[in-house]
Amino acid sequence: MSARRLEHPQIKQYGTPAELRERLAALGLDLPVDDVIDPSADLAQPLAIADAARPLVAPNRFAILPMEGWDAERDGAPSDLVRRRWRRFGSSGAGLVWGGEAAAVRHDGRANPNQLVMADHTAEDVAGLRTELVEAAAEVGVAPVVGLQLTHSGRWSRPDGEPAPRTARLDPVLDERVGAGEHTLLSDGELDELAATFVHAAGLAAAAGFDFVDVKACHGYLGHELLMARDREGRYGGDLEGRTRFLRTVVAGIRDEHPALGIGVRLSLYDPGPLRPGPDGVVEPVPGAIEGFGPVGPDGRPDLTEAVEVVRLLAGAGVRMVCTTASSPYWAPAVQRPAWFPPSDGALPARDPLVDTVVMLAAARDLRAAAPEGTVVVGTGFTYLQQHLPEVGQALLRQGWVDSVGLGRMVLSYPELPADVLAGRSLQPRKVCRTFSDCTTAPRNGLVSGCYPLDPFYKERPERVELAAVKRRMRAG
Repeated sequence: MSARRLEHPQIKQYGTPAELRERLAALGLDLPVDDVIDPSADLAQPLAIADAARPLVAPNRFAILPMEGWDAERDGAPSDLVRRRWRRFGSSGAGLVWGGEAAAVRHDGRANPNQLVMADHTAEDVAGLRTELVEAAAEVGVAPVVGLQLTHSGRWSRPDGEPAPRTARLDPVLDERVGAGEHTLLSDGELDELAATFVHAAGLAAAAGFDFVDVKACHGYLGHELLMARDREGRYGGDLEGRTRFLRTVVAGIRDEHPALGIGVRLSLYDPGPLRPGPDGVVEPVPGAIEGFGPVGPDGRPDLTEAVEVVRLLAGAGVRMVCTTASSPYWAPAVQRPAWFPPSDGALPARDPLVDTVVMLAAARDLRAAAPEGTVVVGTGFTYLQQHLPEVGQALLRQGWVDSVGLGRMVLSYPELPADVLAGRSLQPRKVCRTFSDCTTAPRNGLVSGCYPLDPFYKERPERVELAAVKRRMRAG
C-alpha cells in the first residue's frame, strides 16, 4: 500500500460537539449531535425486546458487538485471552452483549485456526465463558442480556490456516482470492445438513444459559453470501425466497427445537462490492465485480429494498432483534469499519471516514423506519466518532435512529466506556479508540487480535514487536 497519508482531518481534533457539527455541515451530512449527556436519560433507559420465545429486557441502551476472535484454543474452546475479553465485556456496564463473538458451528467453518467453536466438545467451556461475563457484570451492578453469535465462514474459512473455502455462489473476483470455484460450492444437501448443525449449536447455547443466538448474516460469511446468490441454481438461490431459505430454515429449526431461546440476526444491509487500493493507495472499485446484497448507487446511497424485506420475513418468524452493519471487511473494510488508519489489507478512503460512518448510521435509521413495529435495531459504526460517541448515541436514540448503541472496536481499548457514561463520568481520553486498525492488522498477519496501542496488557505482549515490524513494511511498501 502507498505510504501516502490521509488528507482528511482526524476526528479527535474536534474538541466540542459544535465543532463536530460544523464539520458534518461542511460535508453535507445529517447527523444529530447533542451538546450535553444526561446519564439518566436515553442511554440509561431499559430496552424491551419482544422476541417470540420470551420477552427480554436489557437494562440500558449500550450493546457490545460481536467480533471474530483469533485467540481461542486450537480445538475451539476458550483460552485465557478469550476469557479476559469476555470478562471485560461484562464489566463494561453495557446492557446487551450481542453475540459475544463469532462462534463457528463446526471446524470447517472457522475463519482462522483459533476461532471459538460452539459444538459438543466445547459447550461446557463456552457455558463457563458466559458465566464469567455475567459475574463480571454483576460486580458493576448490571444484569445484561447475553447472546452468542453462530457462524460458518463459508468463502473465508481457514480452519487450519490456509484457505479452505466453502462457497454459496461463483464470483469471478472473490473466487480468485481464495482458490474457490465449482469444486468449493456447497450443495443443497450440504446446506440442509449445515442448517441442522446451526440448530444443534443453538440448543447448546440455550443449555449454556445464553438468552439468544445471533444467526450471522453479514460481512461476507456464508449466511451473507447466500443472500447474494442470485445466479445459484436450486433451492438456496435465485429470487429472495430462495436466497433467504437457509436463514429461514435455521430460524424455524431453532423455534421448533428450542422454543425458549431468543433469536437475533446481524445483517449487512448494503454493499458497494469489492474495492481495492488504486495506484495512489486510495480505494477504488474492482472491475467486473458482481453486485452485492444492497447495491450502492452512484449518489452513494444504499438500496435497502431487499434488506427491509429480509427484516420483514424475520419479523414474521418472530425475530425482532436486528443488528445492522454493511459489506465485508474482506473486500471493503472502510465501509463497515471506518478508520483514519486503514488495516494492512485495506486502502486509504477516497472520502472522509465520517461519510461512511453517517451512511451506516442513516441506513440503520431507514431500516428501523421501514421495519415492522416492535423490531429492535442495534446500530453499528459509532467507534469512529471517538470522544463524541456518547453525544451522538444519545441524540440518535432520542430521535429514533436506533434502539441501542453498538460498540465494537471501542470495547477492546475502553471497555468501561458505557459504565463511565452512565455514571456521569467524563471519558478517559487515553482509552478512546483512535481507529489505528491494529486489532485488524494483527490477525490479518497471523497475530492475536487486541488493542496494542492503548491496552497495557497487549502493549507488553511479544506480538507487539512483530506487529510493529509488519507496519514498518506497510509504510515502506
